[in-house]
Amino acid sequence: MNVVSSILGIVGLVILIVFLIFPVLGALGSWIALLIGILGLIFGAFSSKSSGRTVNIVVIVIALVRLLLGGGII
Repeated sequence: MNVVSSILGIVGLVILIVFLIFPVLGALGSWIALLIGILGLIFGAFSSKSSGRTVNIVVIVIALVRLLLGGGII
């Protein structure tokens, strides 16, 4: 489960980085990355290792900060 969680976290980070280049689609990318991060965190909760959970928590925090600063969350 930790491998699945880590892969989802890395995919979420890649999505955040790609949508950082396109400001118009930034909110959409942040929402997608946030959902992937939450899904990865759920998978990481079933693992005994914490690396996958940590990556997903970072993705969730970055996505939430970008949404708050950009007005994606009212």
